Amino acid sequence: MSHIIQNKPLRVFLILGGIFITNALVAEFIGVKIFSLEKTFGFEPFNITLFGESGLGFNLSAGVLLWPVVFILTDIINEYYGKKGVRFLSIMTAGLIAYAFVMLFMTIRLDPADFWPTSHIPLEADEATIAAITEKVGDYNYAYKLVLGQGMWIIVASLIAFLVGQLVDVFVFHKLKSKTGESKIWLRATGSTLVSQFIDSFVVLFIAFYIGAGWSLVTVLAIGCVNYAYKFLIAVLVTPLIYLAHNIIDEYLGEEVARELKEKAAI
Repeated sequence: MSHIIQNKPLRVFLILGGIFITNALVAEFIGVKIFSLEKTFGFEPFNITLFGESGLGFNLSAGVLLWPVVFILTDIINEYYGKKGVRFLSIMTAGLIAYAFVMLFMTIRLDPADFWPTSHIPLEADEATIAAITEKVGDYNYAYKLVLGQGMWIIVASLIAFLVGQLVDVFVFHKLKSKTGESKIWLRATGSTLVSQFIDSFVVLFIAFYIGAGWSLVTVLAIGCVNYAYKFLIAVLVTPLIYLAHNIIDEYLGEEVARELKEKAAI
């Protein structure tokens, strides 16, 4: 076992894969929270109008904080381990996300202990404190179900969007690499991310809210465009991190090993 772990290319793959899976899983769970990007940075919410839909702003799923990391890792894994490496991790991650949601639904159905629904209230709390806490979260068990029990359409949409986005990312990445060779890392990495994020943005909204919640197509398109504008900006801003990761991996593996991996990955 020790000789396997000491294999540097395998060790890098395990580290990248572990970070990839962890970020994808956490992004799914925290994604239930919608936050205001403008208010977070102390600005008044924008009032954007698109396709006749007014009052749009950057109200985003908290998952957008981590998905850029997933797509950066997708491109790095693609560079060193090729299509098969990305597909293997993507399918395994989707399976693990589905498994995690099944476990969540099972725990939601468990009958809570008698004391647990009010266990968030300190025993020594006075009436004012109890009233204040109860006003925010009255039943801990109900809050658990409400936060973690995401709708089935949202789960299905996020899984499909994830897999489609990953497959598109791989395809575009290798198409660009076949044109650019080893040069222009920024073009194939950022370009593939921009295309895959565009598809991901609209697939998840279309399935979860157009099909699942009865939103109009115009509303889905308008919100999708606003969300994609944010993802576009982030994809461009994190491009230097891709070069940093490449330098770290190349230095760790050594020039010869790194080159061999990239050559095999391009096949």
